[in-house]
Amino acid sequence: MAKESTKDVQKKNPVAASSPFSKKELAYFQELVEKKKKAAQEDVERMRGQLADAREQSENDTAYSFHMADAGTDAMEREKLYLMIARQQKYIGYLDRALNRIDNGTYGICKVTGKPISKERLEAVPHTEISIEAKLQQQK
Repeated sequence: MAKESTKDVQKKNPVAASSPFSKKELAYFQELVEKKKKAAQEDVERMRGQLADAREQSENDTAYSFHMADAGTDAMEREKLYLMIARQQKYIGYLDRALNRIDNGTYGICKVTGKPISKERLEAVPHTEISIEAKLQQQK
């Protein structure tokens, strides 16, 4: 995926402006996002390991040592793991987009209002693309 320059982003979205944060603040947010991305990737790997273990265990069980209710529970647990992996992968995608915005200089700008997103909001939800003001408007 090619990274867009600030000028390209501003041509596509005239509301987009350059980031309201200094290079030092952007480096802080980049480190924060990368830390969250690494943790999410580790979660995905751990859950994939759990899936592999569950598959291996289900193959080793014989018909006499395994009850139908246990099979149903195991299937439900595997499905839950698949959903959690998908959710984490989606989150990683959001974090990647945040890193792209840091690189192209548009991080911290609300894509709805074009106004700066508060530092506190970005610390709480570093992958957000919208301000609290815009989020509240969406919920109405």
